[in-house]
Amino acid sequence: MKNNHRIFWGMLILFLTATLLLTAAAPRQADDPNPPDQVVKLIFIHHSTGENWLRDDYGGLGQALADNNYFVSDTNYSWGPDSIGDRTDIPNWTEWFTSANTPTYMDALFNESGQNSEYTRLPNDPGGENQIVVFKSCFPNSDLGGNPDDPPGTYEDMTVSGAKYVYNQILQYFASRQDKLFVVITAPPLRKADTSTENATNARAFNDWLVNDWLRENDYPYNNVAVFDFYNVLTGPDNHHRFVNGQIEHIYKPGTNTSHYPTEDSHPSAKGSQKATEEFIPLLNIFYNRWVSSGTLQPGSAQASNLPAATLSAPPTSAPSAPEPGGAGVPLPPETVLTIDDFEAGASDWQVNWDASTSTSITCAAEQGTGSQGSVSLRMDFSIAPGSWGTCALSFDTPQDWSAGEWLAFDVHSEQSGLPYNVIVYGGTPDAEETYIQYRKTPVEYPGGYIPFTSSWDELLRADWEANGGSPFEHPEQVVGMAFGFDGGQDNPYAGTIWIDNITLQKSPTYEGSGNPPKSNLPCLGGAILPLAMVGMAWIIRKK
Repeated sequence: MKNNHRIFWGMLILFLTATLLLTAAAPRQADDPNPPDQVVKLIFIHHSTGENWLRDDYGGLGQALADNNYFVSDTNYSWGPDSIGDRTDIPNWTEWFTSANTPTYMDALFNESGQNSEYTRLPNDPGGENQIVVFKSCFPNSDLGGNPDDPPGTYEDMTVSGAKYVYNQILQYFASRQDKLFVVITAPPLRKADTSTENATNARAFNDWLVNDWLRENDYPYNNVAVFDFYNVLTGPDNHHRFVNGQIEHIYKPGTNTSHYPTEDSHPSAKGSQKATEEFIPLLNIFYNRWVSSGTLQPGSAQASNLPAATLSAPPTSAPSAPEPGGAGVPLPPETVLTIDDFEAGASDWQVNWDASTSTSITCAAEQGTGSQGSVSLRMDFSIAPGSWGTCALSFDTPQDWSAGEWLAFDVHSEQSGLPYNVIVYGGTPDAEETYIQYRKTPVEYPGGYIPFTSSWDELLRADWEANGGSPFEHPEQVVGMAFGFDGGQDNPYAGTIWIDNITLQKSPTYEGSGNPPKSNLPCLGGAILPLAMVGMAWIIRKK
């Protein structure tokens, strides 16, 4: 019995020790809700709900922003090149931020200093570009189809999966402009009479994903993107997204998924808009202070134009996000373990295949003067008929071992955004190939003309027409080829040109002196706990 007591107390000491060790990490720097010390230029993309929110006699946001040292401009209907201001639904954000016209739209947006709504603002324009971009869709965007747990899809539409796709796509542009702070305002809720219970539940799930999971799932390492849950604030008097008692609070009562502050329609009332102003302003200050404290980059700087590939597309979960030793939270770039093809020696090993029974055509060849790093890239010209296909493929005579890499990386360039294409890896043996596919779309132009993309092994899924369709690629030690494919499953034919370069295998970085990221130093308490743990263990062993 005595031995049992001794073991019990010894194990209790160890338990408390482990608990203290787990909670003894260095404290996170406290968030700062104070306004900027100097005037900061902000542009707000919105329609009627945003206009009401800004008005002095309604939501009071414009005056509150001025009181917090923000010089505010805004866009509304009919604003900008191609009247892009007319289009602010969720599926439209890819046109704003990831289309061939993005450079034109962003140049106009960053340099806009006028008012397109009535509100009080600071009297003097400090000059220069807008530093903060705040953007919001209107309440019809809370009528989302699909299911609450749907994963990101492959194209933009008004469903949970389509909306997640949009925000994952535009994150690529935000990563390229760390000199700007982008603040997402979630779409306001609909009245109960204007939506179904299912679609309101979907809106709740999507906005929770934006606040809690969007940046985390993409391993986004920068502080230039933030989300304010306007939707949640307006769904109930006890639903909040605010800074209180030194902490950011995001709470709601389950089932409150429609507007608690409607008018004769789903426009939020003045009371609801004022509540949102009160909760948003301290959070905006926190978002701004986080961004500034992390350091900003000028457009076109080395880091801004050569971001880790794992950051710029749906990254593998193993993509690096740990800080560089001695650095200030700056992630190390991934390591290249094998260059599969940089096309400097040509592309004679790449062969085209297509559905010859249709009008589909495809060519692929090396092209001088178009490389992302060297001088040569692989150019693919294609015209795909509905229901047909074409590929540009590289085959190996004997299986290759790619297990040293954690993901496949490559650079993509196209003058058209939204062109569907597939990344294909063939596993198995030359006599018994297995086809694994990831569906992608071309992005907007990027500094240097290319965007780095990645495909992790678990993102490559077995073709539906083969056995075990939908299962992930699990044997990178057995690769017999790869390809870039074009799928005519679209309702309409499509054609275009895509350039590919610098196809490599990559893995998470290793750190000097160790194969693992450096561990945080324990505070002084940790120095006392470790000897205590050793004493506890020695006491148990000796007493037994």
